[in-house]
Amino acid sequence: MRVMILGVGAFAHSMMGILQEAGAEVGCYLTREYGHYGPSSVDQTWLFSNHPSPVPIIQEFCPDFIIPMAISWYTAPWIDDLLATQVPVLCPTGDALQIEARRQFAEQLCRRFDVAFPFSCTVNNRLEALQLMKDNPRPYVLKNPLCSPFSPIHTIVCETVEETIGWLDRIDYAEGVFLQEYLGVAEAGHFVFVSDGEITSLVTNQEYKRAFTGNMGPVAGAPLGGIVEQDPEDQYGLAKELIHPLLPWLKETNFRGPLQVTAIQKNGKWHAIEYNTRLGVTSGAIILRMLENPLEAMRAVVENRSVELVWNAERRYGCSLTLAGYGYPYIIPNAPRLPIIQSGPMTCDVWWNEVEEHQQQLYTAHHKVPIMGHRLADLTAFSDQLESAIQLVYENIQKIHCLGSYYRLDLGQSLWPPGKGY
Repeated sequence: MRVMILGVGAFAHSMMGILQEAGAEVGCYLTREYGHYGPSSVDQTWLFSNHPSPVPIIQEFCPDFIIPMAISWYTAPWIDDLLATQVPVLCPTGDALQIEARRQFAEQLCRRFDVAFPFSCTVNNRLEALQLMKDNPRPYVLKNPLCSPFSPIHTIVCETVEETIGWLDRIDYAEGVFLQEYLGVAEAGHFVFVSDGEITSLVTNQEYKRAFTGNMGPVAGAPLGGIVEQDPEDQYGLAKELIHPLLPWLKETNFRGPLQVTAIQKNGKWHAIEYNTRLGVTSGAIILRMLENPLEAMRAVVENRSVELVWNAERRYGCSLTLAGYGYPYIIPNAPRLPIIQSGPMTCDVWWNEVEEHQQQLYTAHHKVPIMGHRLADLTAFSDQLESAIQLVYENIQKIHCLGSYYRLDLGQSLWPPGKGY
């Protein structure tokens, strides 16, 4: 079986490595100028600047299916040509993709099917935003209306009305702003596969989205850590409350692929805050490791067949932890190329991100322009007990040293398990 990945960094590295170990021949179309070392260390890669379209590569490589790692693939100039190849993609297309791509669409869909969703509004400029604050003065989370890594706004969580008003003077309104009522910190997510008109639960997860220990600092571009639990029975009720009611629409749009809901529990009730249509930047690698049959399961989804999952009982829990480099997640003028030293053998997965290799030595990737620091590596560990998985990932991340690097110290210390005691 052949699989083509569209992406870069640790997310593409993990997909390629795990699927290759599962028996697949893998390749990666590198979609950005950085994060090439990890994918290139597994198998063949093609850089977008050398190959403006992946379609000729796909026609020659002949993959059984394609896995896009970012939603921006669907706005690429070559998208129509890619879909015309009729190679299955592990992601919904057309109207089905709008549940992630457009936040207001997700809100309207939830209203249509009576799924709890925070009060939200899209505004086009500062004056409209300030008028909203007069009419509905609440704390809001500020997001870009179109879900894209290249949008001018990244998530800003405001916990008071005053904080919200303060940010409204500073943000970029080029694409408008989606304001979503702040409901608190009791957050969790749930992944399912949707295929053959059926919803198959996978895992429940929790992401550590802020940069620093204690849930401090800004919300980073991608989570700094996460906890994942096998949950085919949907024991916390996230799929039952927030995904299953959407089944008529999922059938109507011929939705097939992964679907994640991220939710916040308030007053004992889950509220959907967003949906994603890919396996996830921190959870995808863990989900595949938890399955004994990841290739077969994904192929069933892309072929719109009923999915049978075989779980690894010794990997009931997984956790991820990011090693962040100097300056992350702030924009810094420049950063030197710094050595990355590993002090012992690793006993968990290590997936590399913005690093480079020179003379068999790893360094932080060198950038000549201002950057948002570095994400150096994502580590993932597993066990049949959550505490053991957390212990293992910390034992391993302590073996990697780089000047100015850091990681969160509080995995598992807050709000787990979901829905308990909020």
